[in-house]
Amino acid sequence: MNDESLKLKNQLCFPLYAAAKEVVRQYKPLLNRLGLTYTQYITLMVLWEHESINVKSLGQYLYLDSGTLTPLLKRLEQSGYLVRVRSKEDERSVMITLTDAGKALKKEALSIPEQIVSCLPLSPEEAQTLYQLLYKILDSDTCAIKKTGA
Repeated sequence: MNDESLKLKNQLCFPLYAAAKEVVRQYKPLLNRLGLTYTQYITLMVLWEHESINVKSLGQYLYLDSGTLTPLLKRLEQSGYLVRVRSKEDERSVMITLTDAGKALKKEALSIPEQIVSCLPLSPEEAQTLYQLLYKILDSDTCAIKKTGA
């Protein structure tokens, strides 16, 4: 390895990070109207799809741990969008279920994906390719650093 490997312009992680940050920034004014953060929005997206789910499964969908999810879920519960209930079968498991207010919010959010797509300078084919490549990274389990925590 040489010094070139440490130049920012040679890092795959940097444009990925910066692009993700920019896309999330595009969501901000749309989500502000709903009183949501981006993380709250993607949490609700999973719940709109599943209506009821346990915290562990939700974390797997969102690539988030329970330490991140717990305060997020508390805020959404305080806003009246969901309820959290311990499973009767397994006390360690917490089930999350949408309330009527949470279900109603879906209607207000329906136009958001289309508005975001219109902000991205990608053709539908490019967007699909990017989507596939990003999930290839997310779903990969081959990195030794990831496995060992080194």
